[in-house]
Amino acid sequence: MKKTTRFLSILLAAALLVSSLAACGKKGEGEGMVDELQTKDYEEQSSTLYQSELGAFLEIYQDARAEKTDVNLRFAKMAVAEAKLMEAAVMFPTTSRGGTYGVSRVAPYTVTPCYWGNDQDRRHQSIVTTEFITKEDIAALKAIYGEKAGTGTYEQAVKDYLTEKGYTITDEYGMPYTSDPQTWDIMATSRQADTEPVVYTYDGLYEYDVENVQQPALAESVEISEDGLTYTFKIKSGLVWTDSQGRKVADVKADDFVAGMNHLFDAKGGVEWLVQPVIVGADDYINGKTTDFSTVGVKAPDDTTLVYTLVEPCPYFMSMLGYTCFAPMSREYYESQGGKFGEAYDNSAADYTYGKDPDHIAYCGPYLITGATPENSITFKANPTYWNKDNINIKTFNWLFNDGSDATKAYKDAVAGTIVSATLNASALELAKADGNFDKYGFTSRTDATSFMGFLNVNRAVYANVADETAAVSEIKGDDAVRSNMAMRNSHFRRAICFGLDRGAYNAQSVGEDLKLTSIINSYTPGTFVKLTEDTTVSINGTDKTFPAGTYYGEIMQAQIDADGVKMKVWDPNGDDGIGSSSGFDGWYNPTEAAAELDKAIEELAKEDVKIDEENPIYLDLPYLSSNEVYTNKANSFKQSVEASLGGKVIINLIGCADYDAWLAAGYNVDSGKEANYSIYDLSGWGPDYGDPSTYLDTFLPDYAGYMVKCIGLY
Repeated sequence: MKKTTRFLSILLAAALLVSSLAACGKKGEGEGMVDELQTKDYEEQSSTLYQSELGAFLEIYQDARAEKTDVNLRFAKMAVAEAKLMEAAVMFPTTSRGGTYGVSRVAPYTVTPCYWGNDQDRRHQSIVTTEFITKEDIAALKAIYGEKAGTGTYEQAVKDYLTEKGYTITDEYGMPYTSDPQTWDIMATSRQADTEPVVYTYDGLYEYDVENVQQPALAESVEISEDGLTYTFKIKSGLVWTDSQGRKVADVKADDFVAGMNHLFDAKGGVEWLVQPVIVGADDYINGKTTDFSTVGVKAPDDTTLVYTLVEPCPYFMSMLGYTCFAPMSREYYESQGGKFGEAYDNSAADYTYGKDPDHIAYCGPYLITGATPENSITFKANPTYWNKDNINIKTFNWLFNDGSDATKAYKDAVAGTIVSATLNASALELAKADGNFDKYGFTSRTDATSFMGFLNVNRAVYANVADETAAVSEIKGDDAVRSNMAMRNSHFRRAICFGLDRGAYNAQSVGEDLKLTSIINSYTPGTFVKLTEDTTVSINGTDKTFPAGTYYGEIMQAQIDADGVKMKVWDPNGDDGIGSSSGFDGWYNPTEAAAELDKAIEELAKEDVKIDEENPIYLDLPYLSSNEVYTNKANSFKQSVEASLGGKVIINLIGCADYDAWLAAGYNVDSGKEANYSIYDLSGWGPDYGDPSTYLDTFLPDYAGYMVKCIGLY
């Protein structure tokens, strides 16, 4: 349930352009048309179709998931498996978040580029200049990052480069914020507006540095048992908790991590599900099967020893440490603020003050919150008792409230130096071009790890919304419904659709012509999500191939796709200024190959008595939000490019939904694949929960285990 909430927030973030709401279309003759296969037992249908369409992916992926000890081999096998998923073309990646214009005084990659957890909110190593950094220098620094990442030398290289170029480096950082925290108790929430400021106030066990390498923080070392079930951390000695005034309130102890997780499970703020299946006893405690927290696999045998016991080996366990579920909490301070554990926990009690404001939390991180005025400002000052105080670059953070009512305020504040950077929306871009700042300083921001996708329904069973039969009604009926289903079960036909879509033109309807390719993605898992740390040999179609240490996931994926002869590009070794990337280009759009794939599909389907030509086209439905101009334009762009690429042998029916709820009900809100009312659907996304490709690929597991499989009409 917690996951579903997160997915919806991703979806809503992509749908901010939605405007007026109204009723949807009329009921037609075609609803309920199903072919013979769809009248059989639904689970049997799903299993049969899953095996035929995704069996190649599953076989390799199951082998990869079973690899618990050699993480590099696990990653390589997962890349090979994902190549098979891409080739199956049951979905097509569309865009990520980011890829917008901006101006900045912050050197690139001086905040960790880690895609998951809360470490990306830690900005104490940021390198900030008193003037905007030119676009040429930003490109040069990104190139330096490509050379230095993983060596531990990038941060100093940035300082040297900027100094040589005449920039002045400052230790102050101003930034806007748009929502005040509702709680300052980081274990009792999953809202980013709550967690982002509090992350500044504590350290975790390990944290990702600016080169995306995990480094010890409050821990000084970790030992992992031979069976992979026990993680024993040695906690640094001599560390202290203080109040917001810097006065010591307690020593940092291993037990503070036990107390933190206990409080996390009691408060049920929304991130506990991440460790619920991972740590021994967590599921029973969270679900109330036991009230004895000592049964949970987190222990502190002494003040400097912390032990986690896992249900089974978890190769990505260390990558989860950046989440708030592994945050420490001073037991001594918490109890002094009226805090209790277990059944006695009651945050509404009269004497409970913990987390009510910044003066009622304890600090062991790089900053103290010295002022917080709602809808005005939050001020952070360097913590004089912080264990690593001599190695942070920023001494003062000033957060300034921006309610968003003035579209140009952030840019004007950035020009004035009040904040260090600004995204250039349409209004701000106009100003930046007029005053010359865009030409000199404008750059394009990097994208994140969110993957938005379109889906192809291989087992369509309904032709109007299940929740409301008068909504999103299809015009496909009779034999056309049978023929479209049979066509969608042919991988060459699905590739023809995917290769026929000009995703650049499609995305331009949202972001404009200039940025149409910047946020385009070409794989489900970002190509730079993980990389090999050792030379690794993996089988590519029965032939062993060795990839050297430093190889990115996307390069291995591309090697398998190339070996299979599929004309699909998911990895550009020269992308992102030489770092390599799976985004920023359209590696799927290929009208020539789309036509070739369609010819193969026509030949194969003819053997099943399905004739496809201009007089006998395949009809496919694409629901869209007709009340919104941007989504209407995107739908029309989809229709135009696919139909043009496939020579009129495929017709895209645009099914208008004037009501946002009707659009969601057609696909996003369905409980199972048999309720998916579309041939093609382009409204869903996924973001990572931890540093292992399984965080994406698990969503395509069969038998109701994979969240996204229902989007292709199965389970």
